[in-house]
Amino acid sequence: MKIKKGDTVKVISGKDKGKTGKVIEVRPREGKVRVEGVATMKRHLKPNKSRAMPEGGIFEKSGLIPASKVMLYSDQLKRPVRVGLKVTDKGKKRRVAIGREGKDTVLD
Repeated sequence: MKIKKGDTVKVISGKDKGKTGKVIEVRPREGKVRVEGVATMKRHLKPNKSRAMPEGGIFEKSGLIPASKVMLYSDQLKRPVRVGLKVTDKGKKRRVAIGREGKDTVLD
């Protein structure tokens, strides 16, 4: 998976299309990511059932979305980009933004 925790991504399809956010969690085996502010879900908790919220209430958190529904957002290029891997001369893998004009921009 070419998306990592902490990356900024843009949602390209679904009900949250067009939103951008930071990746909170990546689940490569499931092929899913959790992005803050995207696919929010509400959970109603009873009082005294949770140590986190002993008074109960409505708890809101971001849900998982398929990784294929997001694109990495490049701050350098100010747009979502396709990501590829290139091996440097020293043998280290680097993530690169695959350019439209054939030029690749290093992301990491």
